[in-house]
Amino acid sequence: MSFQGGFRMNNLLMEVENEIAVVTINRPKSLNALNSETLAELDQCFSEISRRKDIRVVILTGSGEKSFVAGADISEMVNATPAEGRQMGLLAKEAFLKLETMPQVTIAAVNGYALGGGCEISMACDIRVAAENARFAQPETGLGILPGFGGTQRLSRLVGKGRAKELIFTCDQIDAEEAYRIGLANKVVPQAELIDYCKKMAAKIMSKGSYAISLAKEAINTGMDTDLSSGLTLEADLFGLAFSTEDKKEGMTAFLEKRKADLKDF
Repeated sequence: MSFQGGFRMNNLLMEVENEIAVVTINRPKSLNALNSETLAELDQCFSEISRRKDIRVVILTGSGEKSFVAGADISEMVNATPAEGRQMGLLAKEAFLKLETMPQVTIAAVNGYALGGGCEISMACDIRVAAENARFAQPETGLGILPGFGGTQRLSRLVGKGRAKELIFTCDQIDAEEAYRIGLANKVVPQAELIDYCKKMAAKIMSKGSYAISLAKEAINTGMDTDLSSGLTLEADLFGLAFSTEDKKEGMTAFLEKRKADLKDF
């Protein structure tokens, strides 16, 4: 395993090119289901990425053409004790929070089934691009449990409390177009174009001020969990911080000089 450039773990692959990391959950025989080992590897991977200045955008996807992540690994959970179930939930919590809060922009390239933990890890990404064959669901209550990797918290924040309750209570699967309609997916594209589309989106994002984007991400993420006044104060604080950067000077000077800005801060 080597982190420089990219790496291979038992259940993960990462390739880095042009400051874009493509992280692939690689358990095709189980439709990329998340077991404890995979969650631990994701935690390690996200910790490493968050420290790297040579990665500005992360694309998260699943191996194969059928499944993004088909959920948590039921074969591991079937005989788990309450304490073991809670520990698995906490392991996912830590890994997904690292994904959600890393300074890099994260894009979920949802290339098929995003069920249970798959839907939950996609929601920890900044942006979700769904292939036309993608399917989203939180099927846990049909198994006698509830979403334990963030589904009860992030889904309502994305689509509203009423729709989140409906999806969790009924276990209904929704297709990519419905996910787009309710705000769960940002874009829907043909499966064959999915990764290229995400890389083009990443390049567009990287043409902007990456440090400014990381501050905007912090303002949005933190502001969603606080009152409006506190969120506006945080925004003002981060707005002021952005004025200390070379990118601010370059961006505004380029605008006044009617030329393209060369933004480099991260």
